[in-house]
Amino acid sequence: MYAIIETGGKQYKVSVGDEIFVEKLGAEDASEYSFTKVIAIGSDDGIKTGSPYVDGATVSAKVIKNGKSKKITVFTYKPKKGEKRKMGHRQPYTKVQIEAINA
Repeated sequence: MYAIIETGGKQYKVSVGDEIFVEKLGAEDASEYSFTKVIAIGSDDGIKTGSPYVDGATVSAKVIKNGKSKKITVFTYKPKKGEKRKMGHRQPYTKVQIEAINA
């Protein structure tokens, strides 16, 4: 059984036991989180889709940790003007483990 969920403007295909990195959620470490925006649920019987979301379907997950990804360097410049700028960025994330798919 699998589900397609939407969080942080992105869609993820998940199964029970999967560990995924999603955009930062407002949840503490080792807490429970429920994804309510379930786009589709697939099983042996077939696929059940929603318009836009499946009614009454949730995906339960456990928050493993919150953190920041590796730093990326952003360098911008304008040629012949002597204008340059160097910046860094670390995107925050939440690592979750899928525990149950409730259809």
